[in-house]
Amino acid sequence: MQAKGTFEVKRIPQGELDVGGGASIGHSRFEKRFHGPLDADSVVQMLALMSPVPGSGAYVAIERIEGRLDDRSGSFHLQHNGTMDRGQPSLTVSVVPDSGTGELTGLRGQLAIDIIDGKHFYTFDYTLDEG
Repeated sequence: MQAKGTFEVKRIPQGELDVGGGASIGHSRFEKRFHGPLDADSVVQMLALMSPVPGSGAYVAIERIEGRLDDRSGSFHLQHNGTMDRGQPSLTVSVVPDSGTGELTGLRGQLAIDIIDGKHFYTFDYTLDEG
């Protein structure tokens, strides 16, 4: 199954730490509001490392989403793993296994994020284990 829609995001910086060698780690909290087949709110906790080389770094994050996916309600968690290699992005956002609750128990899948002209879009390819 596939769900596509938009979301708004608000970043709330939580602090930054110089880790030496010209690199720093930042902690941020994000609050998101999803629209479309995924009608939900989420909170993201993210750690990001910025390399001293412009355009290079990485981030990891855990996101808790609560609301409705198509006609089912519940919550689930996503794991983000992103890198930027001298301006070339790579991002994997996956449902944490067995994190679904309520009618979203058994949820599995991958979420893709696109940013076009400053607007955020998602494509969520997912399955629901029955039973």
